[in-house]
Amino acid sequence: MIFKHFNQFSPTSTDLQQLPEVLQNAADAAWQQVSYRHEDLNQLSGEHQQKLKWHMAMSDFIRDVAMKQPEFLMTFIQQETDVEAQYQTAKSEFQQAISKQPNEQALHKLIRQYRNAQMMRIAWQDLNGTLNLDSAFEQISGLADDIIKQTTQWLYQDLIKGFGTPCNHENQEQPFFVLGMGKLGGHELNFSSDIDLIFCYPESGETQGDRRALSNHEFFTRLGQRLIAALNQQTIDGYVYRVDMRLRPYGDSGPLVMSFNMLEDYYAEQGRDWERYAMLKARPIVPDSWQNHPDLEYLEDLIRPFVYRRYIDFSAIESLRKMKKLIAQENRRKGLINNIKLGEGGIREVEFVVQAFQLIRGGREPELRTRSTREALHKLKEFGEIEENEVEQLAKAYYFLRKTEHVLQAIADKQTQTLPENELDQTRLIHALGFHDWQTFRQELDLQMNIVHTIFSDIVRDENSEDEDEIQFDYWISQLDRQTAISQLEHDHPTLDAQAFWQQIVDCHEQVQKRAVGPRGTEIMTKLMPRLIDLCLQSEEANELLYRVRELIVAICTRTAYLELLYENQETCKQLLSFLQASPWIAQQLNRQAFLLDELLDPRQLYRELDASQYRADLRERLLRIEDDDLENIMDTLRQFKHAYQLRIAAADLMGYLPLMQVSDHLTWLAEAILEQVVNIAWRQIAAKYGVPQALKNTDNKGFAVLGYGKLGGLEFGYGSDLDLVFIHNQKADQQTSGEKPIGITQFYIRLAQRIMHLFSTQTHAGILYELDLRLRPSGNSGLLVATLSGFETYQQNEAWTWEHQALVRCRTIVGDSELTAQLEDIRKKLLQTSRETDKLRNDVVEMRDKMYTHLNQGSEEAFDLKQDRGGITDIEFITQYLVLAHSHKYPSLTKYSDNIRILGEAAEHQVISDNEANQLIEAYKLMRNETHKLALAQKKVISQTQPFVEARKQVTDIWQKLFSA
Repeated sequence: MIFKHFNQFSPTSTDLQQLPEVLQNAADAAWQQVSYRHEDLNQLSGEHQQKLKWHMAMSDFIRDVAMKQPEFLMTFIQQETDVEAQYQTAKSEFQQAISKQPNEQALHKLIRQYRNAQMMRIAWQDLNGTLNLDSAFEQISGLADDIIKQTTQWLYQDLIKGFGTPCNHENQEQPFFVLGMGKLGGHELNFSSDIDLIFCYPESGETQGDRRALSNHEFFTRLGQRLIAALNQQTIDGYVYRVDMRLRPYGDSGPLVMSFNMLEDYYAEQGRDWERYAMLKARPIVPDSWQNHPDLEYLEDLIRPFVYRRYIDFSAIESLRKMKKLIAQENRRKGLINNIKLGEGGIREVEFVVQAFQLIRGGREPELRTRSTREALHKLKEFGEIEENEVEQLAKAYYFLRKTEHVLQAIADKQTQTLPENELDQTRLIHALGFHDWQTFRQELDLQMNIVHTIFSDIVRDENSEDEDEIQFDYWISQLDRQTAISQLEHDHPTLDAQAFWQQIVDCHEQVQKRAVGPRGTEIMTKLMPRLIDLCLQSEEANELLYRVRELIVAICTRTAYLELLYENQETCKQLLSFLQASPWIAQQLNRQAFLLDELLDPRQLYRELDASQYRADLRERLLRIEDDDLENIMDTLRQFKHAYQLRIAAADLMGYLPLMQVSDHLTWLAEAILEQVVNIAWRQIAAKYGVPQALKNTDNKGFAVLGYGKLGGLEFGYGSDLDLVFIHNQKADQQTSGEKPIGITQFYIRLAQRIMHLFSTQTHAGILYELDLRLRPSGNSGLLVATLSGFETYQQNEAWTWEHQALVRCRTIVGDSELTAQLEDIRKKLLQTSRETDKLRNDVVEMRDKMYTHLNQGSEEAFDLKQDRGGITDIEFITQYLVLAHSHKYPSLTKYSDNIRILGEAAEHQVISDNEANQLIEAYKLMRNETHKLALAQKKVISQTQPFVEARKQVTDIWQKLFSA
């Protein structure tokens, strides 16, 4: 006995008459029951009757065994003075009897009756103080060992009769090893404990000696299933032990039995920290015939390196911190109060402290590799790992708590560690421990648990880390089981789809584990993910937000710097989530290009105001660092620039820093800056190969311009807008280029246009630059890629449709020589200011609008297509274009601008429409455009609810009717 001064507990009295009234009443009630059922008990002497009453007063379990097995009880009471002899006799008789059982039903009955009888004997002695706690541990654990060994042997032999003997490939018989885990493994089993088991066998092969051969795996799986049934199944005689197999590799989802190779692979590649704690107590429990089997030693050698490291292993403390957090969460989830095992300062904290030090030093100090908590405590004191006074305190508390646990479970043979609330059981408990009142007992219990928790907290405290956020529940802990997590989510967040939310966490875990995260990354993830999950749970769209967070984390988990930045900057972290929640578009951009996080996580960059010239200057500076022939790097830089600034604009948009008009301005300026550089890059590359047109030699001119139509031309660019472009040149067709490989002018400008298209459209790892639409060029897709200036003018004057002149309203030169730009602007104004026949113009506009509505509108009574529906954006754009084409011959200033809002302002200035009508169209346009921006960031179609736009649509429709129904 290592701590014999803490080992003995005595009841207040073993005299029935000295017990409180509540216990005497319980004794009388129990006696009436058993003596009525079994009259032979009345033949017991008065002294023996008093003894039986006393013990039944203390334990309903003893009363129940007396009811079911009175013969055993009679023999036991009359020979109580020679208890050890009784036990050895019973053990011998059990071993002889079990081999004679004809079938499993008889086996089940025998082992249940034997277990109940022996546990009654132990309870009897434990409660009256004649059995000290160390002896109780040994006898309860020894009983379990005997039953497991004998039952395994019987079932093994029975299976052999039907399927033959399991053998390896060398025809050697294969044994079946049961690993006893937890308190069973440590020879410290509770009175009414579950038993945690793992089943394994040495080698694969198949059975021999019977026509119905099975693989060894099948044979031992059947054996394992039958052993569990023998122990766990509830019959009229009760059960033997509740069997828990969840500590095996892969838990409930893993195979029931595993070969040594399978075990070794699992623990080498996938074994988790908490499994080291579990395997520390793993002890083979095998029939006598296999006690000296050589594979037993191999099994021990297989487990040892997983549990004990060769070096001093301080990671065990960090693992302990994680388990402490998990336990605290579980206690909070279950509302555990007055639990002497799982509560603060309970039995588990003592065990964890001891096991942590065993794992730290056990690799270097073999004497610490004991499965017994009590023995390990003693060894830790010897080696000076824990202060002597702390060891004494932990040992005293451990014995006190374990004795309390024994009594609690012996009352009714139930697995409980919770203090009773009813008077009878409270009285039983305190008197078995030698206390006269509940208050005194609670004071002592609280004192012991406070001591344990103080020592435990001191050991697991992380001095180098700041206090963590008050996360309500950590769902990222790897040991957290599905049911616990879902139950907690449903309790704390009743409206949440808890199963879907939890599955996303599981998926994230699995995806991250497949990446090379590294130790530091794993450590940061352990701290960061609980915070991110908690923030997601605060969102009304928690599942959707978690999905976006999961995708981002998987994308960046190998970049520890990003993880650390998010963890260290809580406000930045919250801001990132607000962006992810507001915009799946932003989430998608970040997932595809993780470098974009630099833009969002650096406030100095995020909120730096830009204008058109700064976009141009910044991009020019970036490209200057790259050699002209490094095309891949050039294309990457262009795309990264676009993504980075587009993200900044979106962030400013979402946070309300940029109003609608400025959002469009910034997106337009960004596209212009990129287009300008793409033209320059393409020009240099084509010129390097073919030279330049002869007339442009020794000049900075290109004789080339790019017209922007649609949203680009109208300074109304959106997040997903295409570039509607037309290429123009003003060089004479009979020229050639000046290079060593001269080509014709038409071919030269076509090659230039193709190079521009290539730079925009090539798919790289960062995607394309912009989608290009060149269908507005003269003759559309059938026309030349690059039109001449004269050809463009001639086409627009003589061949263009009315809708092409409408498009010209929103056209402007984006890139081009100053002289050519001026020429194009003159042509545009001249064409737009041409006098037109009003009725034909009106009919053409209405006809085109009707076609678009018929083919493109996706609205309905409940849903408003912002762009194509009646009263929507296209109606406003057509009204604006009509006003320019119908009235600019009188009011040339209508052609000054290419954007709708300023055109409408000019129209009102000249009273082409009223100020009120212009204002209504402008406000409706801004309202609808703003919504399209939001929908683009949300990656949704430009379809919205009807209600917010009812008034604006009516105003637009009324103006349309006024203009086009005349």
